[in-house]
Amino acid sequence: MPSFVSPTILSLLIPICLLSMASTTYAVNTETSNIDEQSVDNQKLKACLNNLVQTAPFASVKDVFVQYRPTEIDPSVLESLNYQPEFDKEPWDYLASLVDEERVIDGINANEKHTNVLAKIESHYGVNRYDVLGVWGVESDFGTKLGKKDVVNSLATLSCFGRRQSYFRGEYVSALKILKQGDIAKSDFKGSWAGAFGQTQFMPSTFLQLAQDFDGDNRKDLVNSQADALASTANFLKNSGYQSNQPWGYEVRLPSGVAALNDRKNKKLLSHWQGLGVTLADGSPLPNTLSSVGLFLPAGKKGPAFLVGRNFDAFYAYNASENYALAIAHLSQRIAQKNTNVNFVTAWPTDDAGLSRKESREVQESLNLLGYNVGDVDGIIGDGTRRVIQQYQADIGIKTDGKAGKKIHQRLIISSADLKKAASTNLNIDADAKNTIADPSLSLEQEKIKTQSKYSLSNFTRYKTFAAVFIGLLALIMAAALVLITRKR
Repeated sequence: MPSFVSPTILSLLIPICLLSMASTTYAVNTETSNIDEQSVDNQKLKACLNNLVQTAPFASVKDVFVQYRPTEIDPSVLESLNYQPEFDKEPWDYLASLVDEERVIDGINANEKHTNVLAKIESHYGVNRYDVLGVWGVESDFGTKLGKKDVVNSLATLSCFGRRQSYFRGEYVSALKILKQGDIAKSDFKGSWAGAFGQTQFMPSTFLQLAQDFDGDNRKDLVNSQADALASTANFLKNSGYQSNQPWGYEVRLPSGVAALNDRKNKKLLSHWQGLGVTLADGSPLPNTLSSVGLFLPAGKKGPAFLVGRNFDAFYAYNASENYALAIAHLSQRIAQKNTNVNFVTAWPTDDAGLSRKESREVQESLNLLGYNVGDVDGIIGDGTRRVIQQYQADIGIKTDGKAGKKIHQRLIISSADLKKAASTNLNIDADAKNTIADPSLSLEQEKIKTQSKYSLSNFTRYKTFAAVFIGLLALIMAAALVLITRKR
């Protein structure tokens, strides 16, 4: 007779097996270092700064230089400077985390919350409010992620070590000028590893040229004032060739067989593209809202195609990346349309698309449950998370590319489902134990045991009912078989 394992035992064995497997999985050490410790130390920083303070560019800020002079290098900024990416980001991966449903919703809410100041900025600078919101959302998630690096410390380190020291020395001088002017308090002067700061991430030299005091308090505070930050962004775009009352471009459909190259800088009259039979992505005619446009094919002819104008170029000026400019354009358009569907009409040419931040958090959560030490579940797929994914891939015997896409997301969701269910049950038990009207004679642990007993009894009753039905059906089948045998005789 074949052996039979009860559903109750199966339901207990699966999470236990997964937990035992997880307990034998070693956490991945993601804190690697590529810095040559022999060439970088605090004494060399001291000597470098002693020389810098004597140079002409620092003469006007010598007092501030001395006041805020760092005594220790920040090795992490050199890691970022020297980082050679192991994982090339395809455009669909890049955009997936920057333009997702959550960010569109946050942008819609930000537009409603700041509608008055955005209207004034739009009127004053001639820059569409939604384009300003697009920059704000991509740069700092609408002011929620400003960076944690001390700008002065970062720029001092980069001025003395690594590549592009001349550039960073100029930014160091500019940062000290900002402090001397009193626009930003030293305690607020935090940003990215390279020194960009504020709600729309200005470099110090850009701040000195283009920052605006739009709230009228005689300070250009891009950290604490949304009005100043958003107006400064509009001023940047305006000075980068932004054209008022024009769209950035549109997603289009190319006729099959048309000879077209990815060259957005080669602007041609709209009539040229109309003559080739190019239409909007939904098949409707190209609107006459732009006089000349260039073709942008971020993933080649098999992916989404775009005709882009001068405003797309202004977005590009913000960070010298076409994918970055497309993220701003796409986000601004979806916020304006109040459309949380972030897919383009033409799908990306991949079977392993990128992940939204929600999906990225689910990947990190699943890895943690399976015993892989990702750390904080923040939805940011950085080098550390990719290395952990590689370890997971190696353990289950698949290609170790470290890619955080739809495929690994689906696999992890399935692998961790029972552990999530077990964790959820424990949360319910804890909640019930706390919410139960406590017997004064019982401790919280005793209440928890009572609650666990309730869950166990519930499960037992459910499986007992299942067993009774199963036995009843088996009895009926056996009875029918006996009747057939009797009739044959």
